[in-house]
Amino acid sequence: MNSEQRRRILMSRRRFLYTVGLASAAAACGPSNNPQPASGGSEAGGSAGPSQSAAAAPEVSFSEPSTALSGDLSILMWSHFVPQHDAWFDPFVKEWGEQVGVNATVDHINTAEVPTRIASEISAGSGHDLIQHIAPLSQYEPSVVDMTDVVEQATRRFGEQVDLCRRSSYNPTTEKFYAYSPAWVPDPGDYRRSLWEQAGLPNGPTSWEELLEGGAEIMSSSDVQLGIGLSQEIDSNMAARALMWSFGASIQDENENVVINSDQTIAAVEFMKELFERAMTPEVFAWNAASNNQGLVSGELSYILNSISGYRTAQASNPEVADDTFFVPALRGPETALAATHVMYNWIVPDYSPNVDVAKEFLLHYSANLARVCYESQLYDFPAFPELVPDLDSWLDADPFGSQPPDKLNILKLNDALEWSTNMGHPGPANPAEGEVFGTFVIPNMMARVARGEQSAEESVAQAESEINPIFEKWRRDGLIGGGSA
Repeated sequence: MNSEQRRRILMSRRRFLYTVGLASAAAACGPSNNPQPASGGSEAGGSAGPSQSAAAAPEVSFSEPSTALSGDLSILMWSHFVPQHDAWFDPFVKEWGEQVGVNATVDHINTAEVPTRIASEISAGSGHDLIQHIAPLSQYEPSVVDMTDVVEQATRRFGEQVDLCRRSSYNPTTEKFYAYSPAWVPDPGDYRRSLWEQAGLPNGPTSWEELLEGGAEIMSSSDVQLGIGLSQEIDSNMAARALMWSFGASIQDENENVVINSDQTIAAVEFMKELFERAMTPEVFAWNAASNNQGLVSGELSYILNSISGYRTAQASNPEVADDTFFVPALRGPETALAATHVMYNWIVPDYSPNVDVAKEFLLHYSANLARVCYESQLYDFPAFPELVPDLDSWLDADPFGSQPPDKLNILKLNDALEWSTNMGHPGPANPAEGEVFGTFVIPNMMARVARGEQSAEESVAQAESEINPIFEKWRRDGLIGGGSA
């Protein structure tokens, strides 16, 4: 039997099993227009939202690898905030392995544990062949395989990569792709309409100033706080950067020089202090990545800066809150309106891996199925190669997963979301120094010290600068970032 005959048999078997599965599920569940809960946990600590209610899932596609494969592929990745994704992804990986003659396995861990696990495995010189994280991994560039060939092959097959994803996985100084970034997640504001109606803003806040004034009014009248973290976790990192950028502040300039100690940064830090004092409580200093979603789902927060995963959980576990939750794009500040991508997928292959070719072939197979990835994540994962998911905007106009109204998510339409989304390191690249600053939580710590009253804004910004400069100097000495002049 030749490879083409084998492929056709496997494809026919897969389509048969998939059809039988859908038919069995339909018979068991019966017709319904109401969202059904998916099994498992989530970022928000519960089930992750409705099952399919419209629009059939895209078929999985398969093409022969460019070379014969054998051996193993071990994957380490986060436990997705929308558990339906993992329920689909793990069999998808196993089936691909069976098709190409590879023993493929997946391990999921909490996203907060991934960076520590990466560092441990790289230090030991052994571990997983392929690792995924939800933030840029530029700080690991010296220890990972250059992914330029994967990006070039994906571009030839799938069209141009979204520049946001390229900037989040490419080092212009070394001209290497330290990671492969096939998908990303926008970071809108999620707000409770009934609460914001009482504050005179039924369509939610459009600026940081409206967030402050409206959030303070809601806190005063309804005792419901805002959900902006000030702790050592990813969402606090994202929110602090969004606020800084809106004031015209940044960690580095476009040439990779440290510029954090500025009047704009000081003003952003002072604003965050006022936001905390008027509209939040001290619990935000101890939040983890699930806290803001959990607060939204339980009805205890009026606004969070986050992706749609908490909303998906609320659809299943608290439909009243879900129906009351709406979305706004990045908030305007004195200078601009930008948000950090909530999730920027970075796939890396550590240089200790004996299965580099297998890992790269899997990533191309995964990318070819981004439409299914997007669907199985309940529109959480957005494609870095938009041509592969032509139905995304129509799904956002008429959510297949039961949003009321159905067009609730249409502010996330791809071209619109890209207008207000930017990469870590803006206005420069997501270089190794920015990666280390992100991973050590310098920026949320800077905000938190002032919000607690431990330092003035000027003192805290100066301390952050003193922590950031050595990081940039170290990576610059290693020849991995540019800059070095004013």
